[in-house]
Amino acid sequence: MSRTPKLRKIRSFPDYYSFIPEDAEGENLENIEMSLDEFETMRLLDHEGFNQEECASRMGVARTTVTAMYENARKKLVSAVVEGKRLRITGGNIEIDRSGSHLQIYANEKGDRIMRVAVTYDNGNIFGHFGRTEQFKVYDIEEGKVVDSRILGTNGEGCGALAGILNLANADALICGGIGGGAQRALQEAGIKLYAGVSGNADEAVEAFIAGTLEAGSEANCDHHDHAHGEGESCGHGGCHH
Repeated sequence: MSRTPKLRKIRSFPDYYSFIPEDAEGENLENIEMSLDEFETMRLLDHEGFNQEECASRMGVARTTVTAMYENARKKLVSAVVEGKRLRITGGNIEIDRSGSHLQIYANEKGDRIMRVAVTYDNGNIFGHFGRTEQFKVYDIEEGKVVDSRILGTNGEGCGALAGILNLANADALICGGIGGGAQRALQEAGIKLYAGVSGNADEAVEAFIAGTLEAGSEANCDHHDHAHGEGESCGHGGCHH
């Protein structure tokens, strides 16, 4: 039997998931898929300036593994740029790195029977924009009742990092207002179910969620969009991209 590959640690999910040539016709483009762990090696080595030993330590793998992933990632990136292909970031054998996180203790408190729901939060209400939320209110639900709730700060992170925060907190679902395509992909990669396009009182929304009456659109755009964006365009602020 083949041995299960070791999980590669990442600190957050990307803010951008799809890149296409500006003048290309999208329907006819060939896709190249770069895994999240391959992307992480490029981010650490080329963007953050780590060497391969530091990258390997950060990701919890051998240096030779980093070398192989990095070479694969570079070949895919070069092929996309030179040959005019669509580059997508998706999948990979990854886990969010919990080491040194202030959420580690909080995340460990979740029991097997708990459903944990996070809500973008501002002064009692659902905050209208996922990528700009400064707080989540996190509810633990057991046997149809809220048994605990806490406020979780975001430290002003971007969408990909916010998805990582929710993953660290072991959230099962997110209730929010507007949210961009890139953030939706980050939540999908994190395995978090999305209830978007919701407004009003946060506690009442969670009660509606428990009752099965919550009205939400699974693909709500950012609330200040002027028009529908094409793939790869942003809504004009950091971290919430298609």
